[in-house]
Amino acid sequence: MTLRQDLRAGLTMFGWRAGLRAQAALGDPLAKVLSRGPNTSPYPLYELVRERGELSRSKLGVHVTASHELANTILRDSRFGVQGAAGQSRDEWQAGTTGEDGATTTDRKAHNPIDESFLSLDPPRHTRLRRLVAPWFTPRALRDRNDRVEQVVTRFLDELAGRDEFDLVGDFAARVPIQVICDLLGVPDSDYPRFLRWGADVALSLDSTWTLTQYRHLQRSLGEMNDFFTRLLAQRRREPADDIVSDLVRAEAAGGEPVTETDLLATSELLLVAGFETTVNLIGNGALELLHNADARAWLADHPDRVGDLVEEVLRHDPPVQHTMRIAHEPVTVAGVAVPADGGVVLLLGGANRDPKVFDRPDVFDPTRQNNREHVAFSAGIHYCLGAGLARIEAGIALRELFRRYPTLRAGRSVRRRTRNIHGVLRLPVSGRARTVVGQGA
Repeated sequence: MTLRQDLRAGLTMFGWRAGLRAQAALGDPLAKVLSRGPNTSPYPLYELVRERGELSRSKLGVHVTASHELANTILRDSRFGVQGAAGQSRDEWQAGTTGEDGATTTDRKAHNPIDESFLSLDPPRHTRLRRLVAPWFTPRALRDRNDRVEQVVTRFLDELAGRDEFDLVGDFAARVPIQVICDLLGVPDSDYPRFLRWGADVALSLDSTWTLTQYRHLQRSLGEMNDFFTRLLAQRRREPADDIVSDLVRAEAAGGEPVTETDLLATSELLLVAGFETTVNLIGNGALELLHNADARAWLADHPDRVGDLVEEVLRHDPPVQHTMRIAHEPVTVAGVAVPADGGVVLLLGGANRDPKVFDRPDVFDPTRQNNREHVAFSAGIHYCLGAGLARIEAGIALRELFRRYPTLRAGRSVRRRTRNIHGVLRLPVSGRARTVVGQGA
């Protein structure tokens, strides 16, 4: 960035944060959600949104809902998408600019996997790019990876066996999904601290309250990721292997509609970041709940074969992704409210997952809940999370084996992530003596 761009970005970000805080002080529920501190629970704030009706208009210029039915409907409605009419991404649309001086746009030399991958594209490009990597995440492909996830979890728990104290996030919850996604990409996990930093910086780009320092960190991480994957793509063109990156390169070489270098970089980077960022927080949120919920922990000890039910309840009760947005492609009336073309609707997924019209006693964590799989933690429709199945497998095995190996694990004081949208634990010190476990599985 030039000095002029730097100053303009800083002033724009400061102005946005100041406006957000002002609207929050005036009582706008969405502004309160987007500006909350890391130690403020979002769930009471969602109830403020719910009190205003199924769909209400925020002073921030968008509509917002915490309704499960409405969120699920909009996510599946082809009249809504993730791009504005001019083709802007959600971040560019929200900023009101696509120019390179904009506060929430990125340096064009540093491709952003959030803005430029299929995650932020509508059909037909979304369909074409997602199809390139979808075969790696089919139910059959995931069944073939189950044993590998077991091995990874066992490896890291074995490494911790001699320690009575450790950081559950940094030493375990983060390492498991990073190793799994590194296996899929065909890269070593030796750089996992750097991957974690990249993920944290990119996750922050899903928030609306950046500081200039955070923006600079994002640019640095994007540049490093671009360099890393540019070299990796070049290597796979010379020496193809059995991994997703090689498949992307082969798709590029296969002819037909071209796959651009930007597509390759953004898709590869998205797989890395999204491949572990959601799962780290899913495992961390689940572990935190079990550490403070003796009944749920006892239930898991008695029903290890039903750990999948527990994971679904974690996804419903405390999902890693708290909200998303859709943009109307045409004038639409939903819940009796007219949304204009190019109008944005913020879907509070965390609020929808606690909608009392759908979930009885929604604030209670209950792994035996019969309908907990109705949550929208992984979105819905064509943008349903591609890696949802893999995240479920990793979280289930990780939580089951962690508490089987450490039945008396105790939590220290946790530190929450500072991001508002990506919701999870940054550090979770724990203590307890591991017991010897013979055999794997439930």
